[in-house]
Amino acid sequence: MTMTTEAVDTSAVAKKKDPAALPASVDAELVGQLVEQARAAGLQLTGEGGLLQQLTKRVIEAAMDGEITDHLGYEKHDPAGKDGGNSRNGSRAKTVLTDVGPVEIVVPRDRDGSFQPQIVKKRQRRLTGVEDMVLSLSAKGLTTGEISAHLAEVYGAEVSRQTISTITDKVMDGMAEWQNRPLDR
Repeated sequence: MTMTTEAVDTSAVAKKKDPAALPASVDAELVGQLVEQARAAGLQLTGEGGLLQQLTKRVIEAAMDGEITDHLGYEKHDPAGKDGGNSRNGSRAKTVLTDVGPVEIVVPRDRDGSFQPQIVKKRQRRLTGVEDMVLSLSAKGLTTGEISAHLAEVYGAEVSRQTISTITDKVMDGMAEWQNRPLDR
């Protein structure tokens, strides 16, 4: 875990949250402990290497570890997987663009290449939200270059003009198809 010594901006996070304000599946005490630990360590809550980015990385990687365990049928380091055909075969690094910025994750692999992760699919580079932002900025009249510069400035993500153009073209094609659909009487 990379710790930065920059000033911590935790003014938007209350020290004591009303437990009823958080969904039942989120442990309010655990969240409070994480925020306090980040404050004490001088870790930013947002931004490059911040708490949200690190939590996103850990949650995605834990989910992917669960996926490969389900796929193979045994836990990591379990002797049941030894000489049983398909097995874990290391991992590869992958950077995905998320709502909290670019996150480098480790994707597990299997020997026969049959593992198809679902939380971050093969060849997927963006998690939800980026397309919506590109479309919103485009609808407000920003050019592809301005959108690219905005994503680089706000999220630290280098998204090419071509990628932005592809995203908007796909949506425009879908909109044109929807507009030209046959209507019921």
